[in-house]
Amino acid sequence: MSSPAPDPADPAIDLLRSPARRTIVDYLANQRDERGMREGITAAELADILGLHVTTARFHLDQLVTGGILDTAFVRQGVGRPRKVYSLAPGELREDIDSHAMKMLTSLLAESFAASAAGEPLSPFEAGRRWAEDHVPAEEAEPATSPGDWLAKVGRLIDALRDWGYTPDLSTSDGGRTAELTLSHCPFLDLARDNPAVVCGIHRGLIAGTLEQLGEDDAEVSLEPFVTPQHCVAHVTTRNPFARVVRGTTEAEPIPLHPAPQSTARTGTPSTGSTSKEPA
Repeated sequence: MSSPAPDPADPAIDLLRSPARRTIVDYLANQRDERGMREGITAAELADILGLHVTTARFHLDQLVTGGILDTAFVRQGVGRPRKVYSLAPGELREDIDSHAMKMLTSLLAESFAASAAGEPLSPFEAGRRWAEDHVPAEEAEPATSPGDWLAKVGRLIDALRDWGYTPDLSTSDGGRTAELTLSHCPFLDLARDNPAVVCGIHRGLIAGTLEQLGEDDAEVSLEPFVTPQHCVAHVTTRNPFARVVRGTTEAEPIPLHPAPQSTARTGTPSTGSTSKEPA
């Protein structure tokens, strides 16, 4: 039994496939005045804050208004023409996204239970991995050999996480080999608090399965649940050595995952030639 694919007719999900529109919505969702009420903002103000051209910002804002995600109002401040401000429409957005994600989770759990009843136990991790196998287009790609190649695949992973309703924030370490995804807006937050092994297992399987579809079968995936009450952090690391272009040639030289330690011998004293043991 396969999990349902995202509904292409869902206007909120479809509109928020655009990273620019998702950024706008995330920003507006966190705007509050001193009374805790949502504040409106003009297209020019938003463009300045997010580093967008005002025409681009206005285009995305109007798309979100048409889709029912944002509201508009005209606010007069002193003399002059009223200001057109945009704000998040009350109550609709998170409900639409959370409902979509919960349907996928329910289907995954039903698939897991059905497999167990048939004598083929399916772990939460494997359920998430199978969802990715069924719904993330496979690419006949080799494992990444450069930071750019790797981060392009991480970008595809972020797209899949956004389909589920997460808002990932990306940072890198280890020369670009490790991507750290800080995840907010978990659509399963309450369920994850009660059953972290199930929800986080599915989540980790989704990440691993997506990377497998992109040619990264051996990627290392770990998940830190609830680093704050509202955030989890996923770490994904490629095991494939990156390549280094040797100066003056077009050949690539593999960079070892664990560089040999520097010798501690004094100047003029031959090195013992000892090497570090590869960690498990």
